[in-house]
Amino acid sequence: MVAHNNVLPNAHLHKDWQRYVKTWFNQPARKSRRRKSRMIKAARLAPRPLSLLRPAVRCPTSKYNIRVRAGRGFTFEELKAAKISPKFARTIGIAVDFRRRNRSVESLTLNVQRLKAYKEKLILFPKVKNQFRKGDSKAKDCRAAKQVLLGDVLPIKQPPNKEQTLPVEYINTKISAYQTMRMARAEARLVGIRLKRSQEKAAAESLSTKA
Repeated sequence: MVAHNNVLPNAHLHKDWQRYVKTWFNQPARKSRRRKSRMIKAARLAPRPLSLLRPAVRCPTSKYNIRVRAGRGFTFEELKAAKISPKFARTIGIAVDFRRRNRSVESLTLNVQRLKAYKEKLILFPKVKNQFRKGDSKAKDCRAAKQVLLGDVLPIKQPPNKEQTLPVEYINTKISAYQTMRMARAEARLVGIRLKRSQEKAAAESLSTKA
């Protein structure tokens, strides 16, 4: 440490701080450019919605699996249960993922319900204007159709928390959970010994009756 009132030696104060600063002055322009791009895409896809229909899946790991989010696409099993072919699903705005698998009946049922709800609301326009074929929607439904511009198709809602607490007066305090667990473990551990003893006792009784 320098003593007295002397000049500090080697004061490296001339830092090139401009290199380490990230500016974001183009943020408003990017926002307007993204909006214009969405409008151009919406006009190109009209009357089809901007986003695809995606399945409801659980987030990975036990830390986040209470939350439901949108997945990549529906499985072949879900489409088959909803009676939609994978090839036809891609033409009506349904995302398909051939790699995903259904690990539970709950997720399969939930996504099949999403597909069926989408089919009920679906308005299928004819390939050629004013030339309706079998399977196409009616002309009045086509005229009343509105394009979904903002947000997801059939937004995913978080399921309610099923766990409910009980007041203390409804809990039976006379039953000991520790004692119940210990007794269950003891019975499971001694089942073989007790079976052997009962067999030996039955054999001894049979011998005594014969004698």
